[in-house]
Amino acid sequence: MRRGGPVALALAAAAALSACGGETESGTEAPQLNPLYAPDRLHTEAPDSFRVVMGTSEGDLTLFVKRAWSPRGVDRFYTLVTNGFYDDQRIHRVVEGQVAQWGLHGDGRVNSAWYEAYIVDDDVVLSNERGTVAFAKGGANDRTTQVFINLQDNTGLDAQGFSPFARVVDGMGVADRFHSAYGDGPPRGEGPYGLQALRDGNPYLDGNFPELTRLDSMRVIEFEQGDSP
Repeated sequence: MRRGGPVALALAAAAALSACGGETESGTEAPQLNPLYAPDRLHTEAPDSFRVVMGTSEGDLTLFVKRAWSPRGVDRFYTLVTNGFYDDQRIHRVVEGQVAQWGLHGDGRVNSAWYEAYIVDDDVVLSNERGTVAFAKGGANDRTTQVFINLQDNTGLDAQGFSPFARVVDGMGVADRFHSAYGDGPPRGEGPYGLQALRDGNPYLDGNFPELTRLDSMRVIEFEQGDSP
């Protein structure tokens, strides 16, 4: 599942500067800016297992997440969820009956900051069966923020190193209703162009693809003990 082609974003330096706090030249306290502009400051080790409610314009889904399935992936996902990264996004890539993908922030500066915040691959413990969730990637060790739900059994992705870290345990029918008429991105479909969505965020997506399913929020709702949902 592609993460997006290589691109050098001019906003990277601006995002890094925007993340700096401290005082202004006049000595007054500078406003606190979005912590998502500084991914190197954000890392949390996730609990062994937990559930996440994913609120969308089509309804809610519940994910069961287990750290043993993909430790680095779960730590990244937990960090992003608990810092609000996935709030007010769009399910920007839906290939009907195959995958549904999200993880591009509505603010292009945030995407710029995370573009090369790579995490090392995990072993594939859980197969890419229908309802599992994994990080998108374009090659080895380049997972960042985009994730996808397998809408069918995509076990061929196992050999490519896609390591599922969660499973949809309630609301899989909601995922099947995610808007898919735009199809894949160019050149394989008429959906959003990934690099432009990365750069311009929600203004590009909403202006050109208004029917995309909205991802309103993702929230950790409980921690669990044990090995199963």
